[in-house]
Amino acid sequence: MVDKKDLDAGFTGTPVEPAEGLAKVAQSAASGVKREVYAVTAGARNHPHTASALLTIGILAFGFGYFLGRSSLESAPRPYWR
Repeated sequence: MVDKKDLDAGFTGTPVEPAEGLAKVAQSAASGVKREVYAVTAGARNHPHTASALLTIGILAFGFGYFLGRSSLESAPRPYWR
């Protein structure tokens, strides 16, 4: 039959075998991303005016880059196969 320890592994939150290889790397990357997201949210919570200013500057810079890229695309000579 099936070992009871194997059946309970999914419900207790502890896997039967520790993560190895790609799963270990993915777990490590996920925990790193979670730490960084927490640090950013904590900083934004402590300094709301700075966070809103940085967000506004980022949106404006993205828009400027987008329109600059679009204008350079329109002025470029088109190849004959297009």
